[in-house]
Amino acid sequence: MANDTPKSSAQAALAGLLGFVAFELAAFYLLRYLTSGLGEANQFQQEPTIVSNWVKTMTFVLLHLGLVIVAMLVLSNQLSRQYRGQVMRWFYLGVLMSFVLLIPLFG
Repeated sequence: MANDTPKSSAQAALAGLLGFVAFELAAFYLLRYLTSGLGEANQFQQEPTIVSNWVKTMTFVLLHLGLVIVAMLVLSNQLSRQYRGQVMRWFYLGVLMSFVLLIPLFG
């Protein structure tokens, strides 16, 4: 039998976008607070700072990926089948945001 379930609507996509932005903002500020003790704030020092900043970078990326995976698992379990494709799109965008958020983290 053909799949007669309707695709997600524009309202669902807008709700997904708002939820994604809220999640990313909350995750960024939480992880920035948690990793605030790691790394060097002053990048222009005579001593090399690559090791401590690498630890901060990897900690941030791994924690963010963990949050994104947990959120995807919870949402895909709680939402109906018609929204699972949308959840996967937001998941892939969240994985990319793990690296994009490094710019304001060190900026």
